Amino acid sequence: MKKEFKKLTIMSKTYPLFISHSWTYEEHYESLESRLNTRPGFYWRNYSVPKDDPIHNAPNKDLLYAAIRRQMAPCSVIIILAGVYSTYSTWIQREIQIANKEFANPKPILAIQTLGAQRISSVVSENANLIVKWHIESVIDGIKQLT
Repeated sequence: MKKEFKKLTIMSKTYPLFISHSWTYEEHYESLESRLNTRPGFYWRNYSVPKDDPIHNAPNKDLLYAAIRRQMAPCSVIIILAGVYSTYSTWIQREIQIANKEFANPKPILAIQTLGAQRISSVVSENANLIVKWHIESVIDGIKQLT
């Protein structure tokens, strides 16, 4: 008599994420994106706005704001790369405002202290639900903790 084995399929959660970042420091965004993409067993959907995204070419600030809000809407966590430069970035501050005030339930904010940064933006630290170091396991644990 032959035994039959059923395959066990484990459904992994896919995390919809928006990574807020300064286009001036695009390499930080690209590094995090690469680390998330290559982490075995972690699945995510990227709703970020990289420099070459057509949203970047919105004809005015109101349309850009609305486009970023649409990108954030399905996200479960908003990630902010929290170098000190974030304090001076108008758009990162607007993205924080969108996350905190534009939805029925505010979007949790995960701040990542970038590699080598000694300090973190006060604007970001005051609005973050959680701050983690620039280690992929810390980032993923933070995402899971906030969802």
